[in-house]
Amino acid sequence: METGTPAKKRKLNDSKSPAAGRSLEYFFGKQRQSNTTQPLVGIEDTPRRGSEGEELTDEELARKLQAEWNQEDVQEPQKVSMSYITDQQSPPINGEASRSTSPEKFVPTFEDEATSEAIPRPFLIQPKSKNTLSLQSAGSAEDIISSNIPLDESPLTFEPSKYAAELQGHWATEGGDASYAILARCFVLVNSTQSRIKIVDTLVNLLRVIIEADPTSLLPTVWLATNAISPPYISLELGLGGSAISKALKNVCGLDNRSLKALYDRVGDAGDVAFEAKKKQSFTLRKPKPLSIKGVYSSLVKIANTQGAGSGEIKQRVVDRLLQDARGAEESRYIVRTLCQHLRIGAVKTTMLIALSRAFLLSRPPGAEFPLKSRKKLAALKKEELAEIWSKSEEIVKKCFAQRPNYNDLIPILLEVGVCDELLIRCGLALHIPLRPMLGSITRDLSEMLTKLQGRDFSCEYKYDGQRAQVHCDDQGKVSIFSRHLELMTDKYPDLVALIPKIRGEGVGSFIMEGEVVAVDQVSGELKTFQTLANRPRKDVAIGSVKVEVCLFAFDLMYLNGAPLLDRSFRERRELLRGLFTEVPNQFTWVKSTDATSQDSEIVLEFFKSATDVKCEGIMVKILDNLKDVKVPDETEDLSVMEPPAPSRIKEGMKKAGKKETEKKTRRKALLATYEPDKRLDSWLKVKKDYSTSFDTLDLIPIAGWHGQGRKSKWWSPILLAVRNEETGSLEAVCKCISGFTDTFYKANKEYYEQGGDHVLSGKPSYIDYEGGYPDCWFEPQEVWEMAFADITLSPTYTAAIGLVSGERGLSLRFPRFLRKRDDKGIDEASTSEFLAGLWRKQEKAPTVGKETQDERGEDEDEDEEAL
Repeated sequence: METGTPAKKRKLNDSKSPAAGRSLEYFFGKQRQSNTTQPLVGIEDTPRRGSEGEELTDEELARKLQAEWNQEDVQEPQKVSMSYITDQQSPPINGEASRSTSPEKFVPTFEDEATSEAIPRPFLIQPKSKNTLSLQSAGSAEDIISSNIPLDESPLTFEPSKYAAELQGHWATEGGDASYAILARCFVLVNSTQSRIKIVDTLVNLLRVIIEADPTSLLPTVWLATNAISPPYISLELGLGGSAISKALKNVCGLDNRSLKALYDRVGDAGDVAFEAKKKQSFTLRKPKPLSIKGVYSSLVKIANTQGAGSGEIKQRVVDRLLQDARGAEESRYIVRTLCQHLRIGAVKTTMLIALSRAFLLSRPPGAEFPLKSRKKLAALKKEELAEIWSKSEEIVKKCFAQRPNYNDLIPILLEVGVCDELLIRCGLALHIPLRPMLGSITRDLSEMLTKLQGRDFSCEYKYDGQRAQVHCDDQGKVSIFSRHLELMTDKYPDLVALIPKIRGEGVGSFIMEGEVVAVDQVSGELKTFQTLANRPRKDVAIGSVKVEVCLFAFDLMYLNGAPLLDRSFRERRELLRGLFTEVPNQFTWVKSTDATSQDSEIVLEFFKSATDVKCEGIMVKILDNLKDVKVPDETEDLSVMEPPAPSRIKEGMKKAGKKETEKKTRRKALLATYEPDKRLDSWLKVKKDYSTSFDTLDLIPIAGWHGQGRKSKWWSPILLAVRNEETGSLEAVCKCISGFTDTFYKANKEYYEQGGDHVLSGKPSYIDYEGGYPDCWFEPQEVWEMAFADITLSPTYTAAIGLVSGERGLSLRFPRFLRKRDDKGIDEASTSEFLAGLWRKQEKAPTVGKETQDERGEDEDEDEEAL
């Protein structure tokens, strides 16, 4: 096989040493040497006479203006690159200015022949106020007051009132709203620790400062800290490509394409690129207008709402302005990460809800009257007692958000009443607002499932290969349909909307129903694959144009005639669903199911086989009734069905047995037959065919990788894998994989395939057959990895087995998952394209199954989590 070594990158500025930081003396010295007589752009109307009436040079004029308008200390530059921002349009000079077509601020950049670095062309303007022209170091400017607040203290010792007055006074000079600097300060502290306790504490203290000093900024604070601007069911996408952010970095920080790419290759994260670029930026002649939390959020909403002709330019100007006004490198880092939707602070949704619940136990906004917990009393409690108080408030907030997942609804009520039972009433289940779905735990095989549910009655249901749907209907007949990820998809299924009046039984007004939308042949009732369903258009579908017919297989009812059913048992909810709604053959029906107990293993096995035979993914197993204190024999005792013992009994038992870790691991969550939004419990178990060890795996060869995103930016993720073509000797790409890897594996893999190392190629070898996007790194084929997968699908991108099953398409793996390295195999023993084609034929799928849709498929819960 061909091998190669990576080509060495051509060094920049080979003939010159890196330029040292240059001052104004250097800059204007070059101007004097060039004897340029061209006037500076924008200052023709500026008085150019000195006190004695003599004509001032450009240098003298600049210094005169600086002396008059300087209100901040001039700081020494760090690098040669400077940004001169104007409030007016200026014509391009020498045809090379990078400029906007609107009267917004822009940065013209030019190529310095001596250094090949992008250097802005100097120009000044008549200021509109004394603060318009302010020579300062943009890279080092920061909000000192915010940066000195110890947000990472324990919330039980942190006192927001000590800082609120000073912050309010400081914010008043900058517009009155809480500054983005304090949010960036929180992000820095959170990003600097891996301790979940520290992360929560820091967020709690930030929220408390905002609650007490500027409660109107709390809502945008929460949105920005959770890296979102709206709930999923409200379509508000930034719609920014990487080019917009790259262009803004070049415009604002004076970078050229080569330096920008070099930075990205070195740090692997757009936010870190902005951080480094801002540090290198020396001067800005326009004093940045300090960013506020409200202002940043409003800018993001403006970007998302801007559509139509010219929207790209408008969005670009907003992005440029955000980066121009960012004070210091850290603000720039997190502005860019926010724009990229990869904040990377480790504060996920659950962390934010925990922080909110604790913050409102310790702080309240001015004018509110709800009671608070005493910090001194809380600090005096034992660890277990404090945890119990925290957990009660957390459960309330989490339950509210699970039933109504919108901070726009939650935050205003919290500011009014705090964390209390009233919050559950005022922020409960509502029509046309999707609740977060209940999730099922993964079970690797049927025997494990039967062991977990020993002594309980349960229902086995087909797990259809479709898209999970939550259907809302009110008394007026308005219908909304949401995906598992709470995205609105009513327009995608107009045929289901038209079907709703036919299925509503007598006395049914409003309801929320859950089911699986599956592509079917409505004549024969034959189930079709998920790929077939994915061929339906996503938006603005007309009923007359529907080519892929579907059936809704309902399996749960969570709301009926204005009353929530979440606290009812699954048996009750199922009876209401099947008793009050009407079946429509091959359009609306119930999931196929059978009731059983752990003693009915043969019945369960046969049901599982029947599910896979009709192309279902497997089965779902659900507890039917709420039972307490179920007793089973000691030798097979299932602690998951027992009430957890009191903490004092656990502690006493551990002391006696001397087995602290063993005792801790045997405690499990109670099995509930109620509907628990946003929870993954053993009350619902799924057994899928691709989890079973009896199904085939493939031995694939890793051939390339891409720089990871977010947390994985320092590793290779995804990784491209291939099968062998025995006839041609080539390696045919079959899939990208991001699942099944541990952080330890990622680290070792990056070290093994280090760019510039012995195991990396300089370019795509001729023996690799791949027509997709260009990877960041090509691996020398040396290893064999065993991979599991859900299904094999036809693909327009991957070339594996092309010609064996289709003349135009190859084969790809759906949801590939890494299992292990095959150290016992060489690459000449890896799976072949012929073997892959044979597995595809065994699936007995239709000859055409549509394009690959791994990224589109949101229904597969565990694979989505691994991808995140």
